[in-house]
Amino acid sequence: MNEKIDYNGLPKHSKPIWRSGLNIPTFEPYNDGEEFDAVIVGAGITGISTAYFLTQAGMKVALLEANKIINGTTGHTTAKVTAQHDLIYDELIQHFGLEKTKIFYHSTKNAMDFIRKYTNDNQIECNYETQDATIYTTSDDYVRNLENELKAYEKLGIDSFGAVKTLLPFDTKYSITMRDQAQFHPLKYLIHLLKASIENGLKIYEETVVIDVETGNCPVVVTQSGRKIKCKHVVSASHFPFYDGNQMFFTKLHADRSYALAAKVKTAYPGGMYISAENPKRSLRSFKYNNEELVLIGGESHKTGVETRTMSFYENLKLFGEETFGIEDVKFRWSAQDLITLDKMPYIGRLSSSSKHQNIYVATGFRKWGMTTGTVSAQLISNLILGKEAVDADVFTPSRFQADPSIKHFLMQNIDVAKHLIEGKLEPVSRKIEELYNDEGSVVTLDGKRVGAYKDVNGKVHCVDTTCTHLGCEVEWNNGEKSWDCPCHGSRFSIYGEVLEGPADQPLKQVFVQ
Repeated sequence: MNEKIDYNGLPKHSKPIWRSGLNIPTFEPYNDGEEFDAVIVGAGITGISTAYFLTQAGMKVALLEANKIINGTTGHTTAKVTAQHDLIYDELIQHFGLEKTKIFYHSTKNAMDFIRKYTNDNQIECNYETQDATIYTTSDDYVRNLENELKAYEKLGIDSFGAVKTLLPFDTKYSITMRDQAQFHPLKYLIHLLKASIENGLKIYEETVVIDVETGNCPVVVTQSGRKIKCKHVVSASHFPFYDGNQMFFTKLHADRSYALAAKVKTAYPGGMYISAENPKRSLRSFKYNNEELVLIGGESHKTGVETRTMSFYENLKLFGEETFGIEDVKFRWSAQDLITLDKMPYIGRLSSSSKHQNIYVATGFRKWGMTTGTVSAQLISNLILGKEAVDADVFTPSRFQADPSIKHFLMQNIDVAKHLIEGKLEPVSRKIEELYNDEGSVVTLDGKRVGAYKDVNGKVHCVDTTCTHLGCEVEWNNGEKSWDCPCHGSRFSIYGEVLEGPADQPLKQVFVQ
């Protein structure tokens, strides 16, 4: 049942802490006929880091962003720079073997080493701090999982230890810790990388939506405005790949949303970075903001589009913070969207083994660990473009299909999509526009048709067709972010129908109320 939103002491608007108070440069849309060695689509950590490596090598590079730079998933991270990607290494060893898992770990460690070295060498003031990273459990059911994960750490040579207690102010059953991981301010770091790349000739274009690639020896990037850009290499760093090339990524990826608060607390934070082994996830780290220490509380992950009352997830995080540390004030709240592959290994590298895709590259499916994986992607893709050795190319290749567990997850995921497609079309709708409160959205009936309606704070109504422009599923209202989200493949749209997240590249149709 829909009801008026109670913000319950939380900020009214969703806004990540990282953009607050920063002077972020802006750029014009692409509007000329210039050609490039490489065109990179997506200006988050993957795109910016790739641009840095390629411009350092003397290549002529264009970086295109559909909206504003560093404002997508990168701008909504919790910014842990760690190889501890939840409970993953024991599972990877079972499915991929020890040697490939070692490559995964060492690629991640190399990415961490680059971030640390670049930050130190350039004396960047980006709040970079070395911290231990801990996975803990409060449930007896997860102790064995953590013990197995610690054994995997030992096989991989990871500096780590297990313990029953942590420094957190509540009892735990067991925990495992990776030593010498890190945390930082991602945007301050990336702005420095951008400036260095611009000095080396990088061209940046915002508000430039890319919708296709004309393949060939010199591929052509096609923008929504109709302008085309010739180049030698194309990199899709756009979170969800903007170009599919018949790889059907929408069948091999699913989208999750998770939530975060930045809060001033009463009890001093003990230091370190933490994440729970069990669900609902609880992620913790500290951050100094305007000379006061805040605690970043994250978690509450769910599949995109299947929940409408998303404010409740923020409330759950606030309750956890109050019980753990005592909360004086919640300064910021925000959410992020992450893509997860069938086998939990990211897709990074050449789009496919086809000759027509040899100069098209993709990076996606980071499974919530974008700071390190985005940097891994940039190192791997730039090595491939520059003809350097890339020992991790086979491990991350987007064209792989791991029999176990890929087949099982492929079937489950696409059965779920079919279920949402059918249920969305058949879902009865009885609510009417006049029943909406101000600042409320809902699927309503208008002239006998299913319509998405949002009534803003001034009482003005904004309506859209609820049929997703990707593959025709029905979008649902997200009350925490004030967006229309698709439960099938994770596309998201604004109250005006504009695309916020792919794979959709066309807006929802606006419906005008008489």
